[in-house]
Amino acid sequence: MKAMILAAGKGERMRPLTLTTPKPLLSAGGKPLIEHHLEHLNRAGFREVVINHAWLGEQIEYTLGGGERFGLSLSYSREGEPLETAGGIVRALPMLTSNDTDWFMVINGDIWADFDLTRLQPPTSDSHSALDAVLVMTDNPTHHRKGDFCLNHNGLLSEECAGKEGEKLTFAGISLLHRRLFEGLTDQAGKLGPVLRTAMAKGRVAGLHHFGRWIDVGTPERLRELDRQLAIQEP
Repeated sequence: MKAMILAAGKGERMRPLTLTTPKPLLSAGGKPLIEHHLEHLNRAGFREVVINHAWLGEQIEYTLGGGERFGLSLSYSREGEPLETAGGIVRALPMLTSNDTDWFMVINGDIWADFDLTRLQPPTSDSHSALDAVLVMTDNPTHHRKGDFCLNHNGLLSEECAGKEGEKLTFAGISLLHRRLFEGLTDQAGKLGPVLRTAMAKGRVAGLHHFGRWIDVGTPERLRELDRQLAIQEP
């Protein structure tokens, strides 16, 4: 199974830091954000990773190269003008799937988590054979208290909770996706959220609750907070 890191955004909320540096190369804990992902993927047993890029993407390729120093083989989906998340995945689909597997992992480039990626495996039971996606969900941060989706007691996700059924959590930006989720779509598909909501309405999206550490590194303040946290945990 292959993995994809979404790294094509302009990082406008990170300005002025991202005026000359793409967001995935901003540093936290002494290394670029994207290198944390590559190390986690390597430890989880991944060997092939696709990275999409647009804004200042040549810097990403120059910094990471072919991925040898991470024990990985890196490929790049060059977008030129940045596509939205679903469109970027559709563009990269030929690089992500094969005759051997229809499943692949996708990680947002602007998050950090101590989630064990080996927990996210393609469904094998008959009851989940029709799933199109499995999303990692996390407790709602202070800047996003309302959450994104409801994790129901049956393990499936829905847009809203019905009564006391489940709890609304935040999408952590880590997911396992099946190629059929994107059937009929082009690289102009737009954002991933509406695609997931359509699949949720059909009962085809499951959730996995991550109780560990997670941060959406979307602003300079949160980047500094992550850098501080990683510095504290250094021996």
